[in-house]
Amino acid sequence: MVITGASSGIGLATARLAAKRGAKLVLAARSGGTTEAIAAEINSAGGTAISVPCDVADRAQVQALADAAIQNFGRIDTWVNDAGVSIYGRLDEINEEDARRLFEVNFWGVVYGSLAALRHLTTQGGALINIGSEVSEAVIPLQGMYSASKHAVKGFTDALRVELEQIDKAPVSITLIQPTATNTPFPQHAKNYMDKEPKLPTPLDDPEDVAEAIVKAAVKPVRSKKVGALSKVNTATAKLAPRLGDKLSAKQADRQQYDEDPRNPEGTLDQAGELVGTAGHVHGSGGRETE
Repeated sequence: MVITGASSGIGLATARLAAKRGAKLVLAARSGGTTEAIAAEINSAGGTAISVPCDVADRAQVQALADAAIQNFGRIDTWVNDAGVSIYGRLDEINEEDARRLFEVNFWGVVYGSLAALRHLTTQGGALINIGSEVSEAVIPLQGMYSASKHAVKGFTDALRVELEQIDKAPVSITLIQPTATNTPFPQHAKNYMDKEPKLPTPLDDPEDVAEAIVKAAVKPVRSKKVGALSKVNTATAKLAPRLGDKLSAKQADRQQYDEDPRNPEGTLDQAGELVGTAGHVHGSGGRETE
């Protein structure tokens, strides 16, 4: 199983769960030191994992990731495109360079990973799992560019599924996972244009729930999976009652900020969130004030 974005959050939770279930892992992230520590943790517990530094926005690095998986294990059974990042800020404030970088990671990273994986999966069989979001169908203010990228991921994944599963009858399952807001370091990793520390609106789902959905999809094919009750509610509202969905979404603007100054406005959009010698963080750190 190849997992991008394996250094924290959902990717890390998936790596740990998959290792417990017996999967051999290839862990990829820009934070090579962190994924090295995670791989060491898994190996010391009796599992099997290697670390491959990879910026998914670079197609050559993604291909090198696939090559490393084949060289070390001889095959790829499951590829999970989890790597992603957000930007907090109004759409008319975000500069074009940052917006393009977000799409390079969130959308093109999924494209590059999918195409590299499918060269192997379509011949030997396996699962391609792309991580979308409830905002692959709904939207959220102050994360408009992130919402747009996740809409793009859904469109790409759905079209790819039709071409591979329906037209080619290839022995591969293509799954879109759509979590609701999840308790990971996601806000701390985002680039922040706001004058307050960013957060996700509560209630938050557990990243382990998303990891369970991913691991299940690897062994039991499913078209898509919405994780968390609010993912189902918000996507249904956006589809069936879009005006109401707009009004409810607007109410989330003030719920995406802590009452404190930004800690790290640059986030990890352009640089790795390296935690050398530590095995990453699955959960978010929260705010300093009492909620």
